[in-house]
This record gives sequence, structure tokens and C-alpha cells, in this order.
Amino acid sequence: MSDYRLSEDPDHLDLDSVVRWIGSDAYWAKGRSREVIERSFAHSFAAGVYTGDAQQVAVARIVSARATFAWLADVYVDRAHRGHGLGNMLAEWATGWAERHGVPRLVLSTLDAHGVYAKVGFTPLAHPERWMNIDSRPPIG
Repeated sequence: MSDYRLSEDPDHLDLDSVVRWIGSDAYWAKGRSREVIERSFAHSFAAGVYTGDAQQVAVARIVSARATFAWLADVYVDRAHRGHGLGNMLAEWATGWAERHGVPRLVLSTLDAHGVYAKVGFTPLAHPERWMNIDSRPPIG
């Protein structure tokens, strides 16, 4: 991972890459519009991972009021850079971010990366029966 660096600077985000990844390749957001992706990142706390030549190769964002709760979302690693620990880097960033801001609860949803998140302390919901949602999106997959 020493060939990569993480930045929380929103000015460093390559939104063209982020929109392409999230809107075209991410199973949870295929078809999401550029406007919605840009708005979601503008109103979140984001981190990007970059190569030595400043090419963005991964991204994640946290949705939070920086008080009691945070949601880790849109974690994406470019296919050409998978297998180098960048998902772990972003998961560690998220838990560190929550700790730095005194946010005691951090949640996420994943279809296939449970092992990545378990390494930094995520566990299944203790009481999933307490959670409810409204989801008007079409079913995934």
C-alpha cells in the first residue's frame, strides 16, 4: 500500500472517475445520474486513494452530522487496483474518521465485502429487527 496515498481533500476528487465507477460499475448504484452522485459527494465526507502520480484509484464517502451516527457508502476500488489493500485502507479511514469526530456508531451495507470490513471491527447488526427503511429503488440484481 505504500504506493498509494489517501486524501480527504474534496478538491482532489476526480469526479469523472467517481461518476463512472459508481454510476456504471457499482452494483448498488448502476444508472445513478451524475447529478445525484455529485450531490451525494458534495454533502458527504469523502476520501480518495491516489497513486504516486496523483491518479485516483479508489473512493469512499461518509454520510453524517458528526454527532451520533455515520453511514459508510460508495466504497469503490478501480478494478485495475483491487487486491492491493485499498478497500482495507478505506475501511480503516472510515473507522478513524468516526473516532476522530466522536461518532459512536458507524454502519454500512455490503453484498460481498464482509471480510474487508470485519478486519476493522464491523460486525452484523446486533438487532436487525429494530431497523426499518423505505427503499423506492428498483431491486438489485
